[in-house]
Amino acid sequence: MVDTYFVGQEVGGLGIGALISVFPLQRILTALSIMMAVGTATAFSRFNGDKNIGKAKAVLQTGFSLVLTVMIPIAIAIFFFREQIISIMGAGVDISALASTYLGIIIFGTIFLSMTVFISHNLIALGNTKIAIITTSIGAVINIILDYILVKEMGMGVAGAAIATASSQAIAFLYALYQFTKMRNKYGIALKYKLDPKFLMPIVMVGISAFVIEAEDGILMGVISGLLTSTAGDQGLIVLGVVSKLYMFLFITMFGMAAAMQPIVAYNFGAQNYKRLGVLMKKTILYATLTTSVLWIGAMIYTPNLIGIFINEPAIIIEATKAFRIMISIFPVISIYYVSIFYFQARGRAKTSILIALLRQLGIMIPVSILLVKVFGMGAMGVWIAYPISDLLASIAAYMLIRTERVELSVEIKKQKAEKIAKELVLR
Repeated sequence: MVDTYFVGQEVGGLGIGALISVFPLQRILTALSIMMAVGTATAFSRFNGDKNIGKAKAVLQTGFSLVLTVMIPIAIAIFFFREQIISIMGAGVDISALASTYLGIIIFGTIFLSMTVFISHNLIALGNTKIAIITTSIGAVINIILDYILVKEMGMGVAGAAIATASSQAIAFLYALYQFTKMRNKYGIALKYKLDPKFLMPIVMVGISAFVIEAEDGILMGVISGLLTSTAGDQGLIVLGVVSKLYMFLFITMFGMAAAMQPIVAYNFGAQNYKRLGVLMKKTILYATLTTSVLWIGAMIYTPNLIGIFINEPAIIIEATKAFRIMISIFPVISIYYVSIFYFQARGRAKTSILIALLRQLGIMIPVSILLVKVFGMGAMGVWIAYPISDLLASIAAYMLIRTERVELSVEIKKQKAEKIAKELVLR
């Protein structure tokens, strides 16, 4: 979002178009990082809840090794084939050239980002619930400062924005590593390169739904970018670049609460505290919906002003305002959808969380977007209308699953009470 602001103000619409062209790939790489981080942290929490410290340490080291093994080779490959990758998006020559410059620099910051994500998730599992907010804040502040210097003052354009982002990711990583070192001394754990094959599948299976949540966003953006480019040209791509950044902002509280809930759910499931699981799920959904609603109301009222932060081209502001208000028309209802995904991840129900995660964007939004644009000829409007349709249908499906889960938890709680009574009678 920071890069989009400075690039939009100093470079203009073409710069924003370049950033959104790279975004799908960035999202997929971030998804890989989150998959490994969530899978490791969830397994780590479960072993910790069972008091199996040996396995907890082993799975942590395996997850760390997996991140390095996957992310470094991928970053190198993308650097050398970036122009071919960008050409797939179908943007104009000017946007493609700027996108290649941006991707060639930002890709190396992705390695630092992946390590920061991994360390943060596992520190949360150890009780440091503020680490994710602090590292994100540090990265954001450094990014703003460097963007101002490199993009605005030195006029380095998208290259300056890429350097600023990669540098801020490196600094955030150093802070996260410092915090982990402090926890290492307390708990006697260390980050070593040591792959234990028996933990690879559990990490991937638990984390894969988190990957789907993030990666499907990148896949969706890739499909939508293609649809908009074919119907509205570079202007459609630029509008998407602006509204997508504002759209991401609305997820902040929702994802933050769901992520904080996850290790607690995993721990209580390991401890068989089913009553607390139900309370955690209910409160997280409630608070996520309330806080998201506050952001949503503000976004609906001040849409033109928010769009104007990123770009000062009147035609883009008008089109982006229409698009954004349609996109978020029923946004708060999806809180239950995303909380349910994180909840089932923590419960170890990987298949359920994967199916839910696939539903909204890959199962509903992409087909609906293609149908409205290609079959009904609605152009860009078909893309924007697909958002509320998918929000509603996915939330209904998530609600039905959550209701079933609450019934199952009630059954388990009754069993525990019956067993407790039986033991008391035996003692008498």
